[in-house]
Amino acid sequence: MGLLRQRDFLLLFVGQGVSRLGDGLYTAVVIWLAWSLSHDPGSVALVTTAAYAPAFLATPIGASYADRHDRRRLMIATDLVRAAVVAVAPILLAAGALNLTLLAIGVALLALIGAPFSPARNALVPQIAPAGRLLEANGLLQVSFRAAFFVGPLLLAPLLAVLSLELVLALNVLTFLASAATLAAIRVRPAAAGGQAVGLREDLLAGFAALRAEPDVLIVILTFVLALVAASGFLTVGVVALVGDGFGGGNGQYGLLLGIAGVAEVFGALVVARLRLRDLAITAVLAWALLGAFRFPLGLAGTPAVAAALLAITGFASALTDIPLIALVQQRIPDRHLAKALGLWEAGIAGALSISPFITAGTISLVGVRNAFMVSGVALISIATIAAVIITRLRVSHPAREAISEAR
Repeated sequence: MGLLRQRDFLLLFVGQGVSRLGDGLYTAVVIWLAWSLSHDPGSVALVTTAAYAPAFLATPIGASYADRHDRRRLMIATDLVRAAVVAVAPILLAAGALNLTLLAIGVALLALIGAPFSPARNALVPQIAPAGRLLEANGLLQVSFRAAFFVGPLLLAPLLAVLSLELVLALNVLTFLASAATLAAIRVRPAAAGGQAVGLREDLLAGFAALRAEPDVLIVILTFVLALVAASGFLTVGVVALVGDGFGGGNGQYGLLLGIAGVAEVFGALVVARLRLRDLAITAVLAWALLGAFRFPLGLAGTPAVAAALLAITGFASALTDIPLIALVQQRIPDRHLAKALGLWEAGIAGALSISPFITAGTISLVGVRNAFMVSGVALISIATIAAVIITRLRVSHPAREAISEAR
């Protein structure tokens, strides 16, 4: 991969891979801490919601700051502040002062502080990678992010076998510092001039206007969020119910199936990085139909081997849903509004991840786990098909605008 031979992109690739490794480890540690402090599934759900809900509310605001200020410096500052907040946790834990309330407050605070980070990171890519290689750049970064995040939770058990929980938390602090160090070493091309300085409200309105001017981009983002509501809960609540009720298996089988899906996502991202996709918008929405087509029979899987094969295909398809989306936004939205557009997508992800498990659980209770997977598959195919039809009609009714957009 030629991009990995470029110093600045390699620094971003490695540094953010380490950051995502820390995120995966952090997620596992927080869930384990919540369970250890309460032994109550409801309390674990509360802490999980505390980690997502603030991001849903704060990401658009954080993204606006990322568009109006130096993105690289904002990311460095975010990393350093989050490192300082996480560094308090081992001290409280060692003193016996960490309780469920403080844990929930801490994860919510980290979510608020980190709100500008992901939009700023994705908006920074066009300042590092050549314009014609954005799909490759995003594909490679997603390989790094997915692989690292997948490995993070797997490290929890072996680390706890040799280290205390306090030291594991301290390792997470080091991942923030490593991310900040690599960001500080990166040289980025200057962003496009933003013109006259505006306030937060005016900037958010201008960003939404920029998205409305590219309706197919907005449709791709909305499709992703709606599809994630219909899909993401089934990868957690749905698969664990399938393993427990359908196969009579245990947590090892559940972890193996999720691991297979995760490895397939990494492989999918690596393949997408090598593709030359001509129509990013249609690819991004129809990928959900592909995912739904193989999600539909998952509930009928009679053996873990069949379920593993279907999860591998859906994991591969998931790489086609977000990598083309990110590249599409980077190509079509002006740089001064890029982080806001990506921030809207990130906020939608946070909202979808917050409500999808409850929707999945409700669907399973109404129709059973096997039928629920079929409902999810049909929903994904329907959402993707409707989105593809709308995009196609938009192009027919506005051919001049489409020609301009394709030329960018």
